[in-house]
Amino acid sequence: MAANDKFMGWVADGPDSVKGNLTFKEFTPKNWTETDIELDVIACGVCASDIHTMRNGWGPADFPTVVGHEIVGKVTRVGKEVDDPIQVGDVVGIGAITDSCRKCELCRSDRQSYCHVGATNTYQGNYPDGSGKSMGGYALKWRGSAYLAIKIPDGLDPALAAPIMCGGATAYSPLRDYGVGGPDGKRVAIIGIGGIGAFGIAFAKALGATDIVAISSTASKKQEALKLGATDFVAWKDEGDEASKKYNRFFDVILNTAANTASPFDKYVMMCRPRGHVVNIAAPEGPWPAIPAWPILFSGANIGGSAVAGKAQLKEMLEMVRDKKPELMIEKRSLKDTNQVVQDMVAGKPRFRYVLVNDEAPAA
Repeated sequence: MAANDKFMGWVADGPDSVKGNLTFKEFTPKNWTETDIELDVIACGVCASDIHTMRNGWGPADFPTVVGHEIVGKVTRVGKEVDDPIQVGDVVGIGAITDSCRKCELCRSDRQSYCHVGATNTYQGNYPDGSGKSMGGYALKWRGSAYLAIKIPDGLDPALAAPIMCGGATAYSPLRDYGVGGPDGKRVAIIGIGGIGAFGIAFAKALGATDIVAISSTASKKQEALKLGATDFVAWKDEGDEASKKYNRFFDVILNTAANTASPFDKYVMMCRPRGHVVNIAAPEGPWPAIPAWPILFSGANIGGSAVAGKAQLKEMLEMVRDKKPELMIEKRSLKDTNQVVQDMVAGKPRFRYVLVNDEAPAA
């Protein structure tokens, strides 16, 4: 195909897009290369990253852009140099990154999101070969590198697979890395019960954690958290002091998904057992709160962060969801209603993940 190919999708032309001002129109995908695939988009999850990006929350976005990095689609074209056994007609998933250097130690060990050279984001990225700017999945079609495309297992609903390609993968990776479900990973706290936090609760249960405590600012999500698999719920504004005592040095793994710049992170740290792990996966738009030295020293906890899963963990996660069928709360919305969906996302309405479904897509 020529360099001036056009696709159709929901285009953000500026930060006002989050107010329901995306435009369904033609846009220019990256130039085709023989390491690429093309998809007819079946479903695309709506991630908080999409909102942060469109409103310049993480810095100025490169407009115009098409967001969406939780993509599932049917393959319609495969480049001659694609190494993976992907064929036309396969249903595949695309997560938050679509390419990396493929050569460094981290890429070779399936840690592509930590690539030494730098991974190419599924949108707002620029391909290092000069083939263009990456565009996301709020569209009818998607084009990009085949390198990190993952075949969706038979029997898994594409609309369920889509939101776990980023949101689910962001929660799954640290839970697996730090041994949740194993002998040193039975007690887990999930802070922040939004899209990623909800996946964290469900995955911790599926992996075999025995104590799963959901921590949120208020009790508004308590019943949903318990349904997802939490064994206890803490409404921090009312119960934080009591919980700090009850769960002092208790947890093996604490996963923070709350992008709240006023989080009492020093108190969270003290709820982790010595040599346990406090893992941050939240990316706030403002400055992160300081952690005093004393909680760091006397908790004995390891404090770190985690990015989205690499290729091997993505495959493993998709198979686990198919086989163990954890409770995942998603809401299917029509791609035609993207502007309303974005406004509902900004308003904090999803319980817990919206998925844009292309009503005109061919059957999976």
